[in-house]
Amino acid sequence: MVLMILVIVYMSVFSFILGVMPMEWEHRPTLRPLEFETPTQKRKFSLRGVLRALSIFARPLCTGEVRRRMMKDLSLAHVNLNPEEFMSLKILAIALILIVTFPMVEPDLVAFWIFMSFGAGYTLPEFWLKGNIKKAKNVMVKELPDAIDLLGLCVNAGLDFMLALKWVVDKSSPSVLMTELNTVMQEINVGKTRRDALRDLAQKYELPDLSSFSRTLIQADKMGTSVSEALNVLSEDMRLARWRRGEQLALKAPLKMLVPLLFFIFPVVGILVAGPILLDFILNNPLKSLSG
Repeated sequence: MVLMILVIVYMSVFSFILGVMPMEWEHRPTLRPLEFETPTQKRKFSLRGVLRALSIFARPLCTGEVRRRMMKDLSLAHVNLNPEEFMSLKILAIALILIVTFPMVEPDLVAFWIFMSFGAGYTLPEFWLKGNIKKAKNVMVKELPDAIDLLGLCVNAGLDFMLALKWVVDKSSPSVLMTELNTVMQEINVGKTRRDALRDLAQKYELPDLSSFSRTLIQADKMGTSVSEALNVLSEDMRLARWRRGEQLALKAPLKMLVPLLFFIFPVVGILVAGPILLDFILNNPLKSLSG
């Protein structure tokens, strides 16, 4: 019972932390408008400021490979935090969990409580970050076929690849894919070759569809073939791949429905059907009347 209460408290504290901290998820503009503040204007409380203050203590923990891994994961998840601030989030989660759960801990469970608090405070932000990475990848896979169709239409209409890419990014609603395509466009504008920019995008997310998109454009650039033809062929392949993914999800649906059917729906149906019969049998007891 105590363990269940501790787990509920851990999840509640971490949900509260994520709820009060604003995260720029879908689109992070490179230039933000300046906000001028008068001397008499009070500063609002921001959890970002708390994390920034705690980053002094988190900096020794973010070195070498740990920092590189965190930077990659935060970039993939499109979370507007640096590695020190994300480590500060873990420290803050551990501290809040220890403070909130301290009154309900029995003396015999102090060691277990400390271990659970440190484990939950450290791992829950990681689970949340991995979930955001998975969400970003799913969004990219879902939006990529439509973006390729738009690119193909623009190129077939007479635009070159860069103008078509700019038109698609400007006209589309902000999303993870549009943010990454905008980054590719900016890298090409500052001097990086189109091959390197597309190759870096494919290596960043390691998605088969995105790798196919980058590989097709790189191959067309190397061979000197028409980009419009390459995009048309790639668009057909993407539609076929999306159709196959839909079929796979449809085949998995009955298996996913089996668990709620067995544990939630069938028991209720059984109670509704057999309940009145059993109740009548218990109250009237027909066997007793027959024996009498």
